[in-house]
Amino acid sequence: MKIQKEDVLKALKTITVPGEGQNMVDSGAVKNVIVFGDEVVVDITIANPSLQAKKRTEVDILKTIHDLVYEKAKIKVNLKVEAPAAQPKNEIKGKQIPGIKNIVAVASGKGGVGKSTVTANLAVTLAKMGFSVGVLDADIYGPSMPIMFDVEKERPLSVTIDGKAKMKPVENYGVKVLSIGFFTKPDQAVVWRGPMAAKALNQMIFDAHWGELDFLLLDLPPGTGDIHLSIMQSLPITGAVVVSTPQTVALADAKKGVAMFQQESINVPVLGIIENMAYFTPEELPENKYYIFGEAGAKHLAQDLDVPFLGELPLVQSIREAGDVGRPAALQADTVLEKSFEKLTQNVVQEVVKRNDDLPPTEAIKITTMAGCSSVKK
Repeated sequence: MKIQKEDVLKALKTITVPGEGQNMVDSGAVKNVIVFGDEVVVDITIANPSLQAKKRTEVDILKTIHDLVYEKAKIKVNLKVEAPAAQPKNEIKGKQIPGIKNIVAVASGKGGVGKSTVTANLAVTLAKMGFSVGVLDADIYGPSMPIMFDVEKERPLSVTIDGKAKMKPVENYGVKVLSIGFFTKPDQAVVWRGPMAAKALNQMIFDAHWGELDFLLLDLPPGTGDIHLSIMQSLPITGAVVVSTPQTVALADAKKGVAMFQQESINVPVLGIIENMAYFTPEELPENKYYIFGEAGAKHLAQDLDVPFLGELPLVQSIREAGDVGRPAALQADTVLEKSFEKLTQNVVQEVVKRNDDLPPTEAIKITTMAGCSSVKK
């Protein structure tokens, strides 16, 4: 008996590939059907690699053609498995801020390592390089950006954008700044539970008119807690920078900070580690270096964790003084400090560019039940 190809295709339309809704012809699983007299060759591709799915597909094809076309047909099934390309974990599904190209979180596992100082100086250096920059002071319980940018007495203005009232960030040194410190008295402690702090952060993020920004830097609080999760749930973060001193106890916490971002349920690219207070050089002995907190600890940690080492910053009195008077040290022209921050910032920009070339955009994480609350296994 001569079998017709149309009859074979009609028969195959009555069955589906395991795990798919459409019939195997309309779904595109059947790639080709060849008929020679009473011989039939069916080329089919399925996505399910399990032995059960392959066997069922083959049996269904044989039985259907025998039952509906010709019971004595000689059938050969060429079955191929092509698993669908893995969807990138980092597609943006969260709520973006219109106009902001890159969001960089600056974190530290431990307090007192100079994270906020580094953030402020990164921001002003980026601005000097010609980038449009904003800083969100997400350290709810210890906001310091108003002091570091000499805007303690300033208050964000209200502007109307598309019929909605928005906060206009305070600006100085070419950097836009928002902080909970603008809304509290200098001697007032912020005694809030996590949900209230998260709500305040969301208001500063989404109820602000940031305008067009190349970089929004997030000055995160120390540790790996609720504020961090709230931020990463709200925003698709481009990447994270971790700040540490070379001291062993600081490095132990910095390692946890890196592990937090690399956790599977969070999966934020780590742009690198910065070593702050790397060494002390007396002004009267500029060639001498004293490694007060240890030598190259953060550099070695970066190597161990296989993340970029972005650079080191010296322990210099003028950095602290500059932060206290509200004029970041990176603004000191023609100094060693200016060059150190320029080199550091160039490395950060380079890693952002590399990250954007190599990886898909980061998504705002989805936390369900207690996910993200367990200890990180690293």
